[in-house]
Amino acid sequence: MSALLRLDEVTVARDGRTVLEGASLVLDPGERVAIVGPNGAGKTTLMRTIVGLTPATSGRVTLFGTVCREERDFRPLRPRIGVLFQDSDDQLFCPSVVEDVAFGPLNAGASPAAAEAAARATLGHLGIAHLGERLTHRLSGGEKRLVCLAGLLAMTPDVLLLDEPTNGVDTANGARLRAALAAFPGAMLIVSHDAAFVAGLATRALALEHGRLRPATIHTHAHPHAHVHPGDASHAHQAAGAADGQTASEAARNAGGSPTDRRA
Repeated sequence: MSALLRLDEVTVARDGRTVLEGASLVLDPGERVAIVGPNGAGKTTLMRTIVGLTPATSGRVTLFGTVCREERDFRPLRPRIGVLFQDSDDQLFCPSVVEDVAFGPLNAGASPAAAEAAARATLGHLGIAHLGERLTHRLSGGEKRLVCLAGLLAMTPDVLLLDEPTNGVDTANGARLRAALAAFPGAMLIVSHDAAFVAGLATRALALEHGRLRPATIHTHAHPHAHVHPGDASHAHQAAGAADGQTASEAARNAGGSPTDRRA
């Protein structure tokens, strides 16, 4: 099974500062990999480098078996990767919701009718068909997030790169977002500070620290929260019984996770 995305010893320098330093990563089909780390660690830069929006200073980026060094290498492969940026307003630029979601298929060569049909079908799948005629700039934060995701899913990508996907998302739209991502058949890279979201979706995790990626452990606990630790054996613990008498399995299930650790 060949990797969908691969970074080998990638270094990126921006504004005189080294952001990534020898970062390596492999994403295989079906994987959902969380990238965790403090603010400013370079997580967004990592995602931009994968799709060629921020050039690597050194190292190698390989997408779907093709080594990508220049814009002409990345361009034909980008439609296979959907990128959800942190700020939804950076991603919405058509007047109406249905126009915005249809833009990708239309730009990829679909007829106007086929592009609109794909857009409406995707909106329906996400449970937001009622937003189709709304103006994008008048949507709530959660609605904007779902419309951006719809624009990606309408392109039927092989990989999703998600940069803080739950930012500004309310409870109802958050449930729609989680359901859509759980049903997505492709692979994902997930950058998020939402520990419960990561624990419920990711199959493994990597911590980005000092420009490098290393394995991390996703924990679920008997108390209702989950979080990620670097993959140090000293962190491999299992919480004791909860004060309210729940078993670890019950509490973890209520927290949206599993009673076991998942290691990279």
